[in-house]
Amino acid sequence: MNWIELTTTEQLETIKERSKATPQLIFKHSTRCSISSVVRSRLERTAAPADVDFYFLDLIRHRNISDKISETFAVYHESPQILLIKNGECTYDESHSGINMDEIVEQAGR
Repeated sequence: MNWIELTTTEQLETIKERSKATPQLIFKHSTRCSISSVVRSRLERTAAPADVDFYFLDLIRHRNISDKISETFAVYHESPQILLIKNGECTYDESHSGINMDEIVEQAGR
């Protein structure tokens, strides 16, 4: 999996813009959470769809970005959490053990 590191709030505008042509996925990961590490490992061991850009947010280093994500996409903060962005809006979000690549593929295809 080719993660794009999410390190600035300005990248959220890029994500919104790119989502008009290609689904964008944000994975919010806590390096202090064992569940988050398990989810990340599970995602990385599964074939990712080629037509989705995958962003990785380290919540410990960039909590301000997580707060901006919640505000921008009107989602409640959780960790671990994925958000699928299409046409500038969050069309799907999931957290904890509900995160799986099959569901991501299904949701991205809609």
